[in-house]
Amino acid sequence: MHIETQRILIRNYTMDDVRDLHDILGDAEVMENCEPAYSLEKTSDFISKFCIEKRGAIAAVHKDSGKMIGYILFNEFNEGVYEIGWFFNKHFWRQGYAYESCKAVIDYAFHVLDAHKIFAETIDSIKAVGLMKKLGMQLEGIQRSHTKDNNGNWRDLYIYGLLKDDWKMP
Repeated sequence: MHIETQRILIRNYTMDDVRDLHDILGDAEVMENCEPAYSLEKTSDFISKFCIEKRGAIAAVHKDSGKMIGYILFNEFNEGVYEIGWFFNKHFWRQGYAYESCKAVIDYAFHVLDAHKIFAETIDSIKAVGLMKKLGMQLEGIQRSHTKDNNGNWRDLYIYGLLKDDWKMP
């Protein structure tokens, strides 16, 4: 995969990305609404087996610095139905990189892969849901007290989706 935006290059992972990915997955604040922060060994295993071998995720690279700043989960869940998710290096939060990257991946999915639907899920009812809405996704359901957070508290799981027919290209 190769997608370019004004500020981001989206591409497949290589093992050279392990340190930059660990900057993301190894950060407890970034991973707060997912799972405990990864060790470097777990990050290395994850990038090798999931990101590269299974092609389950793609890398968002900051064009100016060449640093991989975003992990984008993107894979076909069922025929024509793709799951998307994201984690970005916290030093690049609130600058529009996640929106820019995810919008480009959604454009690619609908117009190159001919996807029928994109969906995402989260327990983060503020930041992640806000981005899902900004991307045009609609709430499809809330699974109440469905999963535990990193502190062992039961949390709701929010599921958002976007159909190709509802996606608007500029």
